[in-house]
Amino acid sequence: MIHIKELAEQTNITVRTLRYYEQIELLISSSKTGGGHRLYTEEDLQKLQEIQFYKSMGYSLSDIKMMLTDSEWNWTAGLVKQLTYITNERSRLKEMEQLLRTVISGLALEKGDQEQVIQNLIKLTMQDKRNFERFKEQTFDEAELHLWDKLPKMNADNPESMEWIGLIGIITKYHTSQKPLSSGCVQNVIRRMLEKQQAEYKGEDAFLDKLWEIRKSPTESEQLGLYPIDVEVLEYMEQAYNIFMKSQQSSIDTGGDT
Repeated sequence: MIHIKELAEQTNITVRTLRYYEQIELLISSSKTGGGHRLYTEEDLQKLQEIQFYKSMGYSLSDIKMMLTDSEWNWTAGLVKQLTYITNERSRLKEMEQLLRTVISGLALEKGDQEQVIQNLIKLTMQDKRNFERFKEQTFDEAELHLWDKLPKMNADNPESMEWIGLIGIITKYHTSQKPLSSGCVQNVIRRMLEKQQAEYKGEDAFLDKLWEIRKSPTESEQLGLYPIDVEVLEYMEQAYNIFMKSQQSSIDTGGDT
């Protein structure tokens, strides 16, 4: 006979859980000590291991109880049903994961204003996604649509997308704090953006110019299902970009004269 505490240690299950299993008549101890402590046999241990195994497959305790006691339990149908449930649950959890990533990215863009993030996402999710696709296909040609698929996503977990979101978040912060456009910190962000742009979209200036003009239009950005970025932040970014490009051209001219 195995004492309840020993059984708990062997199976990594709490004593409280074992008592609950007995309460719902899922696993009843075979005996008790004179002091009232529950005792279990090797058969009880084997049954508990079965319960743990079925739990790892996602079955509820009520289902497990039926599986262990109902001799007419249809194992094939039961397993197919559970597999369908798990598959659907996996899809649901994936959607939840993407939504959480989107909210986290939104917080980076909105300086931690969770209310603004939620309102923006509610507005986007209430729109018909078919309208997004229709407007996208009307706006971009086939080659540009492939480039569209490479754009950073709010719900992505890849380093490239996360860095883009982080850079825009920093620019938003600098705009809010009224950092001078020509300051080193602002210009360093612009420099990094251009480095990434060159690495990821080299030779695709026409597409990037078109996308930027759309980005500056709140209406067209919304039609494409893009997360909104304050127009003033975009203007700030464009002005900083122009300063950077003039600085680069000046350096080239100076070098040429030398």
